[in-house]
Amino acid sequence: MAEAEPGPGVPLLTCPHYSRSCRLKVKKTCENCKTVFGEYYCDTCHLFDVDKKQYHCPPCGICRIGPKDDFFHCVKCNLCLATHLRGNHKCVENVSRQNCPVCMEDIHTSRIGAHVLTCGHLLHKTCYEMLFNKGAYRCPLCMQSAVDMTKYWEELDLEIAQTAMPSDYQNMVVKIMCNDCQLHSTTPFHVLGLKCSGCGSYNTAQDGGPISAQGEQ
Repeated sequence: MAEAEPGPGVPLLTCPHYSRSCRLKVKKTCENCKTVFGEYYCDTCHLFDVDKKQYHCPPCGICRIGPKDDFFHCVKCNLCLATHLRGNHKCVENVSRQNCPVCMEDIHTSRIGAHVLTCGHLLHKTCYEMLFNKGAYRCPLCMQSAVDMTKYWEELDLEIAQTAMPSDYQNMVVKIMCNDCQLHSTTPFHVLGLKCSGCGSYNTAQDGGPISAQGEQ
């Protein structure tokens, strides 16, 4: 199917399957020879394709791969998301208009599904799976934990309790900022991890070097 010169305000197509090469208005089938140009046709996007359960989403402004019943349009995020995320995700206004922070490719028009992190930021589903398989557990934008780390923090608690620091560091503390709850606090210094006194997370950032606990007081 080749696109022909359109008439005044009317998109036209050339039908190569018909011997007289009839010219017609853009639609799913040829008006004269009834040739089907695509199993799926969108009258808004003028998109022809094989049937992939596509549907047109007016707020998104594009056609998406369905089935339609498996997705809903989140008005605030401005993106079609899987139905299991309805009322079960943190909305960030127009978040889909940002590129994926992993591959830097567009998310809004991508055929790859979007994965919504607990912080509300989006990644391509395949990019999230790649990060997770490599051991990454944090959002690459805000550094908040992207999965439930409670079990791992409990294991780290036990490991730290069984690993004594050298005597020179046993009474040292350090200032930290928690990436999960944003709390600024002081915690005992340990090379295996720095625990947030607020939420118990080890997803923390150190703010300065170790200082004496007595000096802190």
